[in-house]
Amino acid sequence: MSFSPLVDRLMESLRVLPGVGPKTAQRMAMHLLERDRDGGRRLAEVLGVALEAVGYCRRCRTLTEEDVCALCNSPRRDDSVLCVVESPADQLAIEEAGGYRGRYFVLHGHLSPLDGIGPEDIGLDQLEALVSGSEAAEGGVEEVILATNPTVEGEATAHYIASLLASRGVKLSRLAYGVPMGGELEYVDGGTLSHAFNGRLPFQGD
Repeated sequence: MSFSPLVDRLMESLRVLPGVGPKTAQRMAMHLLERDRDGGRRLAEVLGVALEAVGYCRRCRTLTEEDVCALCNSPRRDDSVLCVVESPADQLAIEEAGGYRGRYFVLHGHLSPLDGIGPEDIGLDQLEALVSGSEAAEGGVEEVILATNPTVEGEATAHYIASLLASRGVKLSRLAYGVPMGGELEYVDGGTLSHAFNGRLPFQGD
């Protein structure tokens, strides 16, 4: 059985979302058309507005409909610390975890020469200018935290950024990662355990 051309187009369009295959797209389309047309209209309206209005923050490159996002505009953030992340989702995860009060820079990806993604494609020229240029002089960036993902591409990106900023007079640090809280060593993979040993810290006893 095949659906009408317009229903087929709707299901095919829903498949642009990550993790949505043919069956999931079909269920979504059927739900909107059979049970929640008002919700579908709201979704279409908000999606259209967001795609037109949402862009990148001029300073940190996160997603926002303003020229400068709320975090960059906040006077309560620490201008001396800059956290570099791969995506707005990573930025949100750090914010939700709490404890970090510095600024951000969002790459929107990682270096991947095989895919044709170079330094300019992830804004490293803008990052270098932010740290070493006039904005850095005003904000006084003293530490850059490399919070790219612990993947091969993320590690390569972190190393590239470190070499790019090595002569800029800022402290460079990497997010620590290793054995998770509440985890058991026998279930931790070898790579993670190796990083945990290499990044071990002095024990802070009572």
